Amino acid sequence: MKILITSNDSRPIYEQLTAQIKQAIMHGDLKDGDAIPSIRFLAKDLKISVITVKRAYEDLEREGFIETYNGKGSFVKKRSLNLVRRETRKEIDEHLEKAAVKAAQTGVSYEQLCEILRIKMGEKL
Repeated sequence: MKILITSNDSRPIYEQLTAQIKQAIMHGDLKDGDAIPSIRFLAKDLKISVITVKRAYEDLEREGFIETYNGKGSFVKKRSLNLVRRETRKEIDEHLEKAAVKAAQTGVSYEQLCEILRIKMGEKL
């Protein structure tokens, strides 16, 4: 698992870490039951605070992506279809929000934007 923390990102480090681990799980790079690096190992490897990694892992656990067992470590939790759908929908919403803002800024009408989306969806089907 490759994690890249950057100072160019406006998000806090724990959010960058959380997002990248989620992405790895959603794209299948990390599979159900896979171990993820220990908090101490990842903190040392990324040269960040243990508290920062702990916060990211707590968020991932609360959201249902990982589960932690005392003395054993943290593992990718068996994904439910609803979790995958929810996260995919969140990603789509973020992209569509950016597209809507860009369209409004450049004078692209609602109808034109819908037509672009219809064409793009048709290309993917």
